[in-house]
Amino acid sequence: MAQPTLLAIVNPLSGTATRQDKQNWIDFLLKKAVGAGFTPEAVFTEHAGHATELAAEAMQKGIRRVVIIGGDGSVNETARALLNSPTALGIVPVGSGNGLARHLGLSLNPKKAIEQAVDGRPVVIDSGRINEHPFFCTTGIGFDAHVAHAFARQPVRGLPTYIRTAYQAFWTYKPATYEIDQQSHQLFSLTVANAGQFGNNAWIAPKANVSDGLLDVCYLKPFPASAVTMLAWRLFNKTLDQSNYLTVRTARSVVVKGTEPMLIHVDGEPVLLDTDTATVQVLPSSLLVIR
Repeated sequence: MAQPTLLAIVNPLSGTATRQDKQNWIDFLLKKAVGAGFTPEAVFTEHAGHATELAAEAMQKGIRRVVIIGGDGSVNETARALLNSPTALGIVPVGSGNGLARHLGLSLNPKKAIEQAVDGRPVVIDSGRINEHPFFCTTGIGFDAHVAHAFARQPVRGLPTYIRTAYQAFWTYKPATYEIDQQSHQLFSLTVANAGQFGNNAWIAPKANVSDGLLDVCYLKPFPASAVTMLAWRLFNKTLDQSNYLTVRTARSVVVKGTEPMLIHVDGEPVLLDTDTATVQVLPSSLLVIR
């Protein structure tokens, strides 16, 4: 059998599509890839971190195109193995948020996204790192991380579940004080954005540019319950940066210190750091992505 030149990695658990739906997408991808001159192979992931292992092995074998069919967590797992390599990442977004794919303007229709991933050309984008954890869309501390941890415990994924989880969390969550680059701030949340949105077109950093060598640091101050509706409207209309409650600055790095081991999210996936300090930095021009 010929050495594969394109590897498709498929998360069977991402989103709400059935495994049969995903098998149909694989069949479509394999046919499309052969027609484009690739020798393709497709593999379902079997456990957390498996996408990273598969992508790293593909890169070491000289495969120059890896396509992930999954959500933001799957994209993160795959992309981290391809950092600073000549292997390009194709994204078929089928998860709950699809933040990076939406920012890049990729299709949310799986078959159209497969066509883009097979026929498209690589472009160079930045990524970020919080302590030892790479991220490609956003990382966050505070309310966003709190919701990510609560959402991860839900038996059903999808946008309705996320909205319900966030709504329930809002009424019990308490803002916290952080030392950010040696200055004290009381915040509802702190988001560091490489791309502009969390997913589902919720734009926390509307002016973020994935290729400028900078991160957008977004300080969301505590706000009254009466402001929730307007802030939500701004979030989904790319105008949150016009609110008096949000301050955005660009930086190549930022250091955040709390009072206990820090709860964060990395591209929407919950992580508990083993330290009270998070160091976030941009990794310029570190990933090839197919568009």
